[in-house]
Amino acid sequence: MTYRYRPDVLARLETHGIRPRPTTRPEVVREFVNDLYRYEIRRLRARLLRGEFPKHTYHARVVALRDKYSVLALRPPEFLE
Repeated sequence: MTYRYRPDVLARLETHGIRPRPTTRPEVVREFVNDLYRYEIRRLRARLLRGEFPKHTYHARVVALRDKYSVLALRPPEFLE
């Protein structure tokens, strides 16, 4: 089966270095993006615990990270045209 991804979704995925093939299921793509997000959020938390930045800036950093991964707000079928 082949899938046609929306151009805006492809552009957002490209910012993370993800280029799904037409045969890649959208569920697999979303899971991969979610894994990247979870890795980055855990890394951010570890940096906070190491004292690399003030605690009062943590919330803003989490929001920025969430915005960076805004494609996760879509369900897998919404990745497609």
